Amino acid sequence: MEDLEIARACALYADDKKAENIRILDLRGLSPISDYFVLVTAMSTPQLRAVRDEIVERMKEEHNTPPDVKDGNFESQWIILVYGSVMVHILTPEKREFYALEELWGDAPEMEPNLEVPVPPPEPKPKAVKKAPAKKAAVKKTAAKKAPAKKAAKKKSVD
Repeated sequence: MEDLEIARACALYADDKKAENIRILDLRGLSPISDYFVLVTAMSTPQLRAVRDEIVERMKEEHNTPPDVKDGNFESQWIILVYGSVMVHILTPEKREFYALEELWGDAPEMEPNLEVPVPPPEPKPKAVKKAPAKKAAVKKTAAKKAPAKKAAKKKSVD
């Protein structure tokens, strides 16, 4: 998977758990530690846990990609997940406002998160194959069996 696809997948999974204010920042050329930040707000500690679990589980199940790093705890109200060059920040509103990562990385362009589930293109219908008319098997004609002459003569005498 490309880094931007990973970032968008993480944003989608966070959205599935009703996370708010989801943003993806493109830090390529601006940061030596990460190419993309995914910033997510969870409104409570249980939601913080739910968002983290959803991202971790679905990345493993659907993309066979566990996080390289899981950092933070629920009491800190800031969880970080690292997938290669993608860093996912899950914060409560208070922590997000206090640390203001969007302002800190204000030079970073924002990417479209594409929070709608991608619909796979429909599979093309198989083309109808015209079948050649079936060849009829040649049937051997066999002569009808004739009753032996002796039996035929007996039948005539019985009549």
